[in-house]
Amino acid sequence: MSTYTPAFRTKYNDQVIPALQKELGYKNVMQIPKLTKICINQGLGAAVSDKKIVDVAVKEMTTITGQLAVATKSKKAISNFKLRENMPIGARITLRGNRMYEFLERLVAISIPRIRDFRGINDKGFDGRGNYTLGITEQIIFPEIDIDKVTRMQGMDITFVTTANTDKEAYTLLKELGLPFKTNA
Repeated sequence: MSTYTPAFRTKYNDQVIPALQKELGYKNVMQIPKLTKICINQGLGAAVSDKKIVDVAVKEMTTITGQLAVATKSKKAISNFKLRENMPIGARITLRGNRMYEFLERLVAISIPRIRDFRGINDKGFDGRGNYTLGITEQIIFPEIDIDKVTRMQGMDITFVTTANTDKEAYTLLKELGLPFKTNA
């Protein structure tokens, strides 16, 4: 029985680990940073007035990732925003393992090149602890989304959680995995 291994997991094992070992100077393979999960989040402010927006967002995120997304609910009531407690206001999903690598491959190879006027992703999204957040302005860059059925453009945040201790290590890891960062030239 053969087990399925995503191409980016094989790439990580065969190409990224030796490159990081050489570049960061690690002697032990267990010190090398790795990608642990990818979290995708959509905040839907307009969902306060229209409940169907959250349902559509959950359905789109499920289609994009191949895993069931969940609706996020408000923690407290804010009267100025007409927001009540436990009201659905967003959608989120966490990808791990093979699905994470499959999503990363589709993001790097198919979706990011579809962004208009793309000049590379910004390298200022690191949090100081080795995690990186990328903002996407339109969900239509994903080929799984049917443009004819889209009623409103929604953005999303994609967070790459790594075991890296510093932003430099995380940057090197994500660059080796194929994320097209801007070059300072």
